[in-house]
Amino acid sequence: MNPERPRITTTVVFLQVSFQAIKHSMAGKASDGLPCWLDGRMLRMLCRDLRACRNEAVAHEEAHRALEAACTQCEELLGHCPGGLDSTLCHRHLDAILVGLQHALVSLAPPPASAPTGLWRSATRHLREGWRRLY
Repeated sequence: MNPERPRITTTVVFLQVSFQAIKHSMAGKASDGLPCWLDGRMLRMLCRDLRACRNEAVAHEEAHRALEAACTQCEELLGHCPGGLDSTLCHRHLDAILVGLQHALVSLAPPPASAPTGLWRSATRHLREGWRRLY
């Protein structure tokens, strides 16, 4: 297993939880037209971490594309903060960032473990049957 993969995955999870927390702690709701007042410093920090994560994921093409999309949305959001967007548009940007992060997580997930081959199943079954006969 590539040692880079777990670190990237951990970073993506951290970013996803952070952006979800921002989304859920916003004063406005997605349906109102009130100004959105995000903390620009925190958003800049997360955007910097998101860019670094994207750069680390170059070897994982699908994750890199998803993180690139999230970076683009984050930079657009950052360009309007603080107070340059209404809550509806702010939520749309945050949703797009979260979608990109979710796609990155899915693409970084380890492949499912392969099922045992027929030979291994057969050997396992014979061993179990042999042990049952002893009892």
